[in-house]
Amino acid sequence: MLAAMLALIQRVTHARVSVDGEVVGAIGAGLLALVGVEPDDGRQQVDRMARRLLGYRVFADDAGRMNLGLSDAGGQLLLVSQFTLAADTRSGMRPGFSTAAPPGQAEPIFNDLVAICRQLHPPGVEMGRFGAHMVVDLANDGPVTFLLRA
Repeated sequence: MLAAMLALIQRVTHARVSVDGEVVGAIGAGLLALVGVEPDDGRQQVDRMARRLLGYRVFADDAGRMNLGLSDAGGQLLLVSQFTLAADTRSGMRPGFSTAAPPGQAEPIFNDLVAICRQLHPPGVEMGRFGAHMVVDLANDGPVTFLLRA
């Protein structure tokens, strides 16, 4: 299997994630990234995904074109782990999860991604709670949504 960390990114005017009614992460304008980790993912995928999340050009420049990345636009980033992104949906009517990294492997990789993004993006990086049942509220701006692979 070829390693390819996944992130479903959405440009938002605001987003927040709650666990048991408590807000654990919230941002203003920026990106919400739902992140799926696959079994072969490692440091190379983490580094590439961090660069892509911060640099992927989905924000408007002065001419109104999507030509600015999150770092250029000064927006915030909300990272939420979501193992279902890595599900195998090719056949049948039920997803298979053998294509997703197990929690013990995925959590440190996700935490590395958060740490690198926080180091590279001082304007703000928030996160959900790994492995918890989360409620994500967001206002998708555009809507603008992309699936990134690293």
